Amino acid sequence: MKQLHAIVAVCISSISFTLSAAVDLVVDSERLNQTMTAMTSFGGTAYGASTRVAYSDANKEALIYLDGLMKKAGLTTHIDAAGNLVGRRPGVANNLAPILLGSHVDTVPNGGHFDGIVGVMSAIEVATILQEQDVSLKHPAEFVVWANEEGGKTGSRAVAGEVASKEFGLPSLGKRSLEVGTGFLGGNLENIADVKRSPGDIAAYLELHIEQGAILDRKALEIGVVEGIVGIRRWNVTVRGTVNHAGTTPMDQRSDALYAAAQFMILVREVITEVPGTQVATVGRIKAFPGAPNVVPGEAVMSLEIRDLSMDKVSTLFERIQAASQKLAGETGTSFLFEQFYESLAAPTDELLRKVIESSSDSLGLSHQRMPSGAGHDAQSLGTICPIGMIFVPSRDGVSHSPKEYTSPEQITNGANVLLRTLIKLDSELD
Repeated sequence: MKQLHAIVAVCISSISFTLSAAVDLVVDSERLNQTMTAMTSFGGTAYGASTRVAYSDANKEALIYLDGLMKKAGLTTHIDAAGNLVGRRPGVANNLAPILLGSHVDTVPNGGHFDGIVGVMSAIEVATILQEQDVSLKHPAEFVVWANEEGGKTGSRAVAGEVASKEFGLPSLGKRSLEVGTGFLGGNLENIADVKRSPGDIAAYLELHIEQGAILDRKALEIGVVEGIVGIRRWNVTVRGTVNHAGTTPMDQRSDALYAAAQFMILVREVITEVPGTQVATVGRIKAFPGAPNVVPGEAVMSLEIRDLSMDKVSTLFERIQAASQKLAGETGTSFLFEQFYESLAAPTDELLRKVIESSSDSLGLSHQRMPSGAGHDAQSLGTICPIGMIFVPSRDGVSHSPKEYTSPEQITNGANVLLRTLIKLDSELD
């Protein structure tokens, strides 16, 4: 028995030594930014955009490339039922829940080259460095490329058990539905229950991402420590009026659905801006029917989205908008119907993870600031089942979802180094 205790003590000492030495590790900046450049071959355009929408051929080709990088980093890989690419690294204590790192590589049409991709390539670089330096972590680590982030965070929401079967036939940003697209990537939504994880199944989740705003860039700060991710609700808003002849119907006798919809957009802005806070609301799409130049529109269908860190506030703002729209309906001779079709709950980040990210930034001499995230991220989905932490790096001029989106190689390297050190420190502090 004494001999066994001695062996265990030596093993623990060896692990502690390895982790202690690993605290000062840094990523290979040149290799990281080479893999960033390599990703432009998957859906990149001649004018600098990236069109690698979820479930597209370019999306699948990128996953094949990333799978190869993961295998080179010593990870065991698979595509799960939701279409997520997962690479696993064993821990010294495999009975512990894994720490997850990840982001996404699908883009919006004609999007940029950094949104999501920075987090994926940095996470794989972290795995590569750990293998090269023979670093042993207590926890297993999983490196995940989430499916269809831009189209509704399908992959990460599946892990939280939030994807319903009624969504399977929904369209994506490309030509394939969620169900067909997931199958194209190698998943199977019929088995989506296999992907679900419960509280306690994941020790923590870390995500590196570009800010997609201008706070860090304007303040010349190097790292953003995310305090929380805003909640999002979306509705389809249908305005119904009366179809009529555009030439023979007097202006004061029209029940013009498109006119009422235009007034509704002004109403939304007024309601949102008259309440103090950082909440935002957007009418991002609209279509009139029958859509002819010589016909008064009898119907208009548009979207409404509201975002805030408080879901209660989102509800209150929506109720105000809905009430004001009923008054507008009476004034314009129309009716308004609201149908909610999407919800992503607000997700505060974990205080321990915030502090570890700040400590890691300090160890690298990088300036940092706590800040909210106005954009949704895969971390938001994981926030319902495990502690989450997010690291931001600057976006030049706050531009995102655009070919002009840009984060410099140095800024990407800074973020990857914070991600690496945060993982190592977190591994030693989590039970």
